Amino acid sequence: MSYTLIISEKPKAAFRIAQSLAEGRVETQKNDEGASYYEITRGGKRLVIVPAVGHLFGLKQASKGWKYPIFDIMWKPIYENKRSAYTKKYFDNIALLAKDASDFVVATDYDTEGDVIAKNILEYICNVHDARRMKFSTLVKSELEESYNNVSAGMDTGQVNAGLARHVLDWYYGINTSRALSLAMKAAGRFFVLSTGRVQGPALQLLAEREKEIRAFVATPFWELELRLKAGDMEIIANHETEKFWDKKEAQKILDDCSGKGAVVTEIEKKKYKQKPPVPFDLTTLQSEAYRWFGYTPMQTQNLSQSLYESGLISYPRTSSQKLPEQLGHRKIIGQIAKIKTYSRLAKALLEKAELKPNEGEKSDPAHPSIYPTGEMPQKLTAQQEKLYDLIVKRFLSVFAEEATRESVKYTFTIANNNFSATGKTTTEEGWLRFYKPYISAEDLSLPDFKKGESFAAAVSMLSKETQPPKRYNEASLVKELESRSLGTKATRATIVRTLFSRGYVLGKSIEVSDLGLTVINTLEKYSPEILSEELTRNFEAKMEKIQAGEIDKETVIKEAKDILEKTLTNFKSNEKAVGENLLEAFITMRRAAKLVGKCPNCEKGELKIIRSMKSGKRFIGCSSYPDCKTGFPLPQTGLIEPLKQNCARCGKPMIVVRRVGRVFRNCIDMNCKSPAKIAAEAAKAEEAAKTAEGPKKEEPVAETPKKKGRKKKAA
Repeated sequence: MSYTLIISEKPKAAFRIAQSLAEGRVETQKNDEGASYYEITRGGKRLVIVPAVGHLFGLKQASKGWKYPIFDIMWKPIYENKRSAYTKKYFDNIALLAKDASDFVVATDYDTEGDVIAKNILEYICNVHDARRMKFSTLVKSELEESYNNVSAGMDTGQVNAGLARHVLDWYYGINTSRALSLAMKAAGRFFVLSTGRVQGPALQLLAEREKEIRAFVATPFWELELRLKAGDMEIIANHETEKFWDKKEAQKILDDCSGKGAVVTEIEKKKYKQKPPVPFDLTTLQSEAYRWFGYTPMQTQNLSQSLYESGLISYPRTSSQKLPEQLGHRKIIGQIAKIKTYSRLAKALLEKAELKPNEGEKSDPAHPSIYPTGEMPQKLTAQQEKLYDLIVKRFLSVFAEEATRESVKYTFTIANNNFSATGKTTTEEGWLRFYKPYISAEDLSLPDFKKGESFAAAVSMLSKETQPPKRYNEASLVKELESRSLGTKATRATIVRTLFSRGYVLGKSIEVSDLGLTVINTLEKYSPEILSEELTRNFEAKMEKIQAGEIDKETVIKEAKDILEKTLTNFKSNEKAVGENLLEAFITMRRAAKLVGKCPNCEKGELKIIRSMKSGKRFIGCSSYPDCKTGFPLPQTGLIEPLKQNCARCGKPMIVVRRVGRVFRNCIDMNCKSPAKIAAEAAKAEEAAKTAEGPKKEEPVAETPKKKGRKKKAA
């Protein structure tokens, strides 16, 4: 019996689609390897919904050999790579079901990546070139039904081609430039693998420019004059109208003139002003706010928001839009949110308004609106999911609220013909601030009600200060900077930042470029600046937008990239040995430094370093004085380990950072040490375990662990 095969991007999405479209029960089936799919009936027709697990295909070199430049590529199943072997059961699942399918419907995420995933599945597994396309921004029943009922006749050709072109360009640049760096070191005498890429190179360069500014910075001294006076029980601090004195003698003269004299209120300036509500979240602003309030890395926020989307709680998160179109049904969504106890009071207050009009931002996205809560009832969220969900809901509610009214008052105090000012600010009407609490930074400072001509005893003091170097980027501010420079995409920027850490090019919460990272940039700037060209990267980003709009052919853009890269790499080869010699010493130094954790706390002679056992392959921390000193500490076996270069405040042993996809842990190397960080981590872990122990949500798919060969049938 034939059926329509609906292809989704992830298992949870497949199950939600099946639940939403089914007019009866959902039959959960498994293939021989344990991958699930779902059979339903709709309108008298049989539908089968099958998931992928993201990309099932990747670009690979068609020929053999480790050389460059290389441009002969082909799409290959990623299960051929050992690390991605788990995808084979999903690949086989689709292949099996495609044989009896009468037609196909694509229900992957509606963006370039979702279209590339679907296009490759259709081409290389299902042996068809196109299929009908569902387009949706949330995984809620009403939208999925509407999406299926209004399915488009085919995929968006421009979006497919833009996605395919991006993959090809990223492969061309990533593989060829990385091989060039690695083989350059081989030419210099040692072979190590280094990497760069089309966006990774410019991203590292902008960090290197900031690093060079910081390292070259020379502090300049300056002085400030501060007036202090008492009004009742309150001490008022006012600053001289000249913010910085670069000449100490000038500041000292004013200080001497003011000594022992009283201050008089000579001017009072009051004004009221309005503060508009914030704009809706796009992915970058969500990443910035989540980092600011919770310390979540951009990748962590991206993963958490994806999990909330797959649970039907928020709209598609990988969007650049700050718009909330009216057709979303604002009042209906807020009405649903009003049923959630935590937000009931706030939502009901908005529903009393005659008109619900959001304060929108300038950014838009052709595929999706801004991030918003669907109004579905949340169940069994982790602590991290709860925080992010709360931020998203309160942001959404706040954009519909009234402007806040603030009042400022500025007092000018004059002493010996010198003016000092103090400013206070208060909120007179909360407006949207009420809806966005506690995620606001509008601090109130209420000053006494002074009158013009009042005089006070006062003391003036001189503060000695220095200019500060430029601030380092953190992960969230770097993602924002990459967006402002049109480098990368909303979906890839967080991954690019993670890659820079994993390659040892950067380190630290406040991002510091390592000596290796600086050497790579300095070397490429000297011998192959085209690899770092922001302008070239932006140019190709613009051309991929034109591909998506159908204004230019993808093959033209790919050929242009190939020609430029071929010329660049030919020039690079002529300087290969010199490049390698520049890189080799820095790379070896970095590898040694990356393994050093700190002084041994027991023998105090040796260095603690990260060691990988030749026998078991496991990593641990051991003392360089072994076998005389047998001090050792276990390490997590997954994630990037980064010595923190500081000691635990509780036990004095070295600290490390463990970086996993989307998560960062700061730990003492001693597993038995109950440091504050470890206590907090254990509490969070216990909370997660307690939630997990409550059991899976009803709408979650059946666990994919087969007990025996052959198909299973189970009603969901």
